[in-house]
Amino acid sequence: MPAELWTKSNLHLHAEEISAAAVELEKAHPLDIVRWAAERVGTSITVTCSFEDAVLAHVAAEAVPGIEIVMIDTQYVFAETHWLANELKNNNGINLRVVNPLNVTPDNLWQRDTEACCNVRKVQPLNALLEDNVGWVTGVRRVDGPTRAETPVLSFDAARSVLKVNPLALYSDEEMESYEYLYELPRNPLKDRGYPSIGCWPCTKPVAPGEDKRAGRWAGQEKTECGLHV
Repeated sequence: MPAELWTKSNLHLHAEEISAAAVELEKAHPLDIVRWAAERVGTSITVTCSFEDAVLAHVAAEAVPGIEIVMIDTQYVFAETHWLANELKNNNGINLRVVNPLNVTPDNLWQRDTEACCNVRKVQPLNALLEDNVGWVTGVRRVDGPTRAETPVLSFDAARSVLKVNPLALYSDEEMESYEYLYELPRNPLKDRGYPSIGCWPCTKPVAPGEDKRAGRWAGQEKTECGLHV
């Protein structure tokens, strides 16, 4: 543990230490990865969950009781996803915070420009959230697709000046399901209805057997990422 907590202004000085720790903790338990980060940034750490599943929220809350768990409510989140987030808040005691888009009302932007829609409803609220935090815990996993195949468990996000923590980076789909079963976690009902990857309802569709699990995200478009992790 460092003698002093890392801050926004000095985080860049620890970039090499973060890279070394990413190698050292590559196969550590997700709880230990989150704890390592929290020991260095203190309470200036937040978790963003899509609530596609309950694993990340549970891992973070077990590692650091009371840690802030954020759902970015784009105004187009599935009702089932809201249900899961509230189940974890009410029955598992997670410290849930819902963040909304800034100065935005429901519209049809997704019909004509999904890139702009994601930017105003996801990226901008996230950037505002991270202005006040040094640590950012995400649920990004390598098996989620080619653009995430090299995801480290820890990294220095220079653009946002945050310590980015990906404790589930190495977890397979089978390991995620085993974790849910082991801890008797509630399950997003959409997972059993052909939605292996869940985003906003206008841009998420069920996938056919044998298709890539993210094939239902922005189906028919070249777009594969919302912009949070690029």
